[in-house]
Amino acid sequence: MSFLFSSRSSKTFKPKKNIPEGSHQYELLKHAEATLGSGNLRQAVMLPEGEDLNEWIAVNTVDFFNQINMLYGTITEFCTEASCPVMSAGPRYEYHWADGTNIKKPIKCSAPKYIDYLMTWVQDRVNVYKGVPFPKNFMSVAKTILKRLFRVYAHIYHQHFDSVMQLQEEAHLNTSFKHFIFFVQEFNLIDRRELAPLQELIEKLGSKDR
Repeated sequence: MSFLFSSRSSKTFKPKKNIPEGSHQYELLKHAEATLGSGNLRQAVMLPEGEDLNEWIAVNTVDFFNQINMLYGTITEFCTEASCPVMSAGPRYEYHWADGTNIKKPIKCSAPKYIDYLMTWVQDRVNVYKGVPFPKNFMSVAKTILKRLFRVYAHIYHQHFDSVMQLQEEAHLNTSFKHFIFFVQEFNLIDRRELAPLQELIEKLGSKDR
């Protein structure tokens, strides 16, 4: 969760999304942080007894947005139009942006542009804490958000891991990604094919936990 990050790297790419204190979602977030503190990530991602699945996925999705936001914020100076003219995860995977509204036909763009589009798009969709019922398409939207957030992890690992190591942020990145992967695996939220760019790392993280 967010508490894993040192205050030294408090820069974020987009404004942090806060869950209102005193709300049920805030209590859920605190529960998740406490469970994470135990060090057992497989257990930490499980749906707490008696809780609503949509609410649990919503709280964690906001937290992953904040984590990735912070991680990407630490390496933005290395991820430029010149260094990353396309949004990729290694030579075999390239991502084009479309949001179905403003940009309907996928466009090829630089990694910083893609991630800017993506994080803005996610921000507009994580405002679910208004005491209203979850929309019928909530799970579908959450899956799309998480699938796209995965691409930021994949880009950082493939294109900027040297910079992450220079900044001594690799432990934060690895813990955050492991938490993310265990979460999406627990609830089957991202198709296995989408995870292919980091499949080797995912298998390694999983085997360490057995």
